[in-house]
Amino acid sequence: MTKLLKLLCEDARLSLEQLADMTGMTTEEVASEMQRMEDDGTILGYRAVVDWDKADSDMVESYIDLKIAPKRNFGYDEFAELVSQMPEVKSCCLMSGGSDISLVVQGKDFKEIALFVGRRLAPMESVISTATRFVLKTYKKQGRIIAGENRDERETF
Repeated sequence: MTKLLKLLCEDARLSLEQLADMTGMTTEEVASEMQRMEDDGTILGYRAVVDWDKADSDMVESYIDLKIAPKRNFGYDEFAELVSQMPEVKSCCLMSGGSDISLVVQGKDFKEIALFVGRRLAPMESVISTATRFVLKTYKKQGRIIAGENRDERETF
């Protein structure tokens, strides 16, 4: 990974001038390199890392592992592309180990995610089984520690 990409992953709000100072490039070179990486799909977008508990938002996140039986002419890639089109699915990965596909799914509550699994994922022809795990509390997300403040004394060992 290039130094420029590492810096953008740590803080995408850095200015072109700051990035130039930190990489030893000119601002024009930074802008050109960023544009090239956006054009070739290396950089897919820029996002905020949000602590949804503090945002006063109803949002539940779950990890769903799927075992699938890829059908002839409809393999893992085709299945993943189909599932990735579902708006509830925030991440979709082909996995090694006990599951074939792993999803990160978001919904407004546990019931919404359960209905998504029961009505949309599980009935799909290729799906053999699903295993859903709900996120109860997030301590670190995308390299950022987010659960350090307001410790509950019951959490102390």
